[in-house]
Amino acid sequence: MINVTKTYLPNKEKYKKYVDEIYSNGWITNNGPLVQKLEKRLADYLDVKHVVLVSNGTIALEIAYRTLNVKGFAITTPFSFVATTSSLVTNQILPIFADINPNTFNIDPKNIENLITQNTSAIVPVHVFGNACEVEEIEKIAQKHNLKVIYDASHAFGVKYKNKSVLNYGDISTLSFHATKLFHTIEGGALIINDDDLVQKARYLINFGIKNTEEIPELGTNGKMNEFEAAMGLCVLDDMEEIKQNRKIVYEIYARELKGLVDSQQQNENATKNYSYFSVLFKDEALLKKVQNRLNENNIYPRRYFYPSLDTLNYIEPKQISLNSRDVSRRILCLPMYGELSLDDQMTIIRILKEAL
Repeated sequence: MINVTKTYLPNKEKYKKYVDEIYSNGWITNNGPLVQKLEKRLADYLDVKHVVLVSNGTIALEIAYRTLNVKGFAITTPFSFVATTSSLVTNQILPIFADINPNTFNIDPKNIENLITQNTSAIVPVHVFGNACEVEEIEKIAQKHNLKVIYDASHAFGVKYKNKSVLNYGDISTLSFHATKLFHTIEGGALIINDDDLVQKARYLINFGIKNTEEIPELGTNGKMNEFEAAMGLCVLDDMEEIKQNRKIVYEIYARELKGLVDSQQQNENATKNYSYFSVLFKDEALLKKVQNRLNENNIYPRRYFYPSLDTLNYIEPKQISLNSRDVSRRILCLPMYGELSLDDQMTIIRILKEAL
């Protein structure tokens, strides 16, 4: 079976050394030494000021909203994983969908400003498939209307924009470290925060709102990362350059072999790639399903990612129809993409796709 992705597993003996360390000191959770070490190493690697590790990417988004006191309405994209929207709804924030640029798949800044009302407090864009948003345009809009910006940067690990980490844009950027991601901690996530006061607030919000032994100033949750997950992250981080290089090879073979046969995502020319995903866009849904079925018949399982468009969710009211997002979501397929994908398997995927076309 060839799935859309495959979890990278580092050297087992290296991981076991960290496990031995955990058993030796008995510190399993609650901001343990490995969590602290991983936060420091990630801040250096990503070139950001503060990293706050959490239990998953959804919690990272929820903590970001609470840290910034987001209320009322938040303008966001309908083309993303459902957690971008569901995390707003579960925090009593109404998502207002601004349609995407059909070429970049990211939220189109031109569609944001006319949706802003007195109840709008934030913009929540997504760097889709690691493709950097138009961060400068979004920043101008946010400053003009005094809005907070939280980037769902789940796919944007290591991406740079104009030689600066794209994670430094906005008030907070959030990451997912799920096992399917470029960098993972089994489950996990992080908040990237440059403001010293905000980072302290985020730290007590992930610990039930407990600021110290005598103060619980706000409603918090249990969002902490444990030591076993941090150990996995430390091992994976050691191998990041090799991981990215191997994925780059797979990505470039797809790009070369499929050029002119299918449409692909238009990349931000001022940003780097991290080779997280390889998506293809077919002329219509019928052709997508034909290709998908042919691949499935050969035990190959790409993913309709993202489908459906989030503006169609039945628990979102009022509805805002996002025609570009609905169109792209019906025609897009993410092909198997991971460093360990063999050349033979990849060429089989490409051959089947070409035959179906």
